[in-house]
Amino acid sequence: MAALKVLFIGGTGIISSACSRLAMQRGIELHLLNRTGTSIRPVPAGAEVHLADIRKPESVRDALGGREFDVVVDWVAFTPEHVSTDIELFSDRTGQYVFISSASAYQTPPDRLPVTESTPLSNPYWGYSRQKIESEQRLFAAHRDSGFPVTVVRPSHTYDPTTVPFDGGWTVIDRMRRGEGVLVHGDGTSLWTITHHEDFARGFLGLLGRNEAIGEAFHITSDESPTWNSIYASMARAAGVSIPDLVHVPSDAVMAVDEGWGSALLGDKAHSMVFDNAKIRGLVPDFTDFIPFEEGAEQIIDWYDAHPEHKVIDKQMDALMDKLVEAYRPRAL
Repeated sequence: MAALKVLFIGGTGIISSACSRLAMQRGIELHLLNRTGTSIRPVPAGAEVHLADIRKPESVRDALGGREFDVVVDWVAFTPEHVSTDIELFSDRTGQYVFISSASAYQTPPDRLPVTESTPLSNPYWGYSRQKIESEQRLFAAHRDSGFPVTVVRPSHTYDPTTVPFDGGWTVIDRMRRGEGVLVHGDGTSLWTITHHEDFARGFLGLLGRNEAIGEAFHITSDESPTWNSIYASMARAAGVSIPDLVHVPSDAVMAVDEGWGSALLGDKAHSMVFDNAKIRGLVPDFTDFIPFEEGAEQIIDWYDAHPEHKVIDKQMDALMDKLVEAYRPRAL
C-alpha cells in the first residue's frame, strides 16, 4: 500500500509541529508549504519543504507545480476568504482537505456540558471564532454543492513545551517567581480542557485519508479538564513557586481596560469547557492515555529555563496586571 501523500500548509506551529513529526514516524510522504522554511520548531528530517505564501495563490501554484495530494491540511486559514482561496487551489488536486477550525466556535457559553460536535456554533464575543464559523459554513457549502472533500477539526486549548498557557505568556511566570500578584480571570473555578500537542497529533493523524471523515467535523481534545486555579498552581509548582499570589479579577473588568484580552476571555476562557471525544474515538479508538498537564507544565518550564532568550517580558501586560491586581486584591479587614 502506497504511503499517504500529505501537504501541510504551515506545519511548524504549536499544534502542527507534533503532527509533522508523527506523520514522518508513520511513514507518510509529508510536504510542508510555508513562507520561510524556518521556525523555532524544526522541520522533521525527510519532509519536503515548498517555499510559497498561501496568501499569494500564484506563488503556491509555482511552488507545487502539478503535484496532487491524498490530503491537504491548512493550519493557517482563519477567514472565509482564506478557505475560498483553498477551494480554488485544491479542488482538483486532493482527496481530502482538512480545515483547522476552533472549539471556541461552539456556543459560548454552552447550554450544556460536555460539548459534542452537535453543539451549536455561536460565539457573540470573539471575532476570531465567528470567522472560523463562517469559514466552516463556506467549506460545507462547497461540499454540498460540488463534493469538495472537507473535514473540519476543532482543537481546543492545545500547548507544546514552548507555550505558557496564559495570556501574557512568560510574563505570568516571571511575576510568580518575583512574588508579584498574578491575575486569574473570574474565580478560577471554571473547568478548562487543556491538551498536549503530542496527544492531539495521535487523534489527528488517525483522520487523514479516511473517507469516513469527509463531510464531518471533529474536536480533538484531552479528557483532562482542571480548574484554572489548578492550572496556575501546576505551572507555579513547576516554576518552583510553592504558593503563588493568585488574584481573581472579573473578565468584564479585564474587558473594560483591554478589549482584545477581554474579548478572548469572554469568548473562550471564561466559561467551563468539557468535551465528549466519542466521535474521534469512533475512528481512532486508541486516542487515549493523555499526557497529564502536571507533566506538561514541567516540560514548559524546563524549555524556557533552557532557552532564556525566549523569556520575554511584555511590559504593557505586566503594567496592566499590576493595575488590575491592585484594584481587585482582597483587602484585610
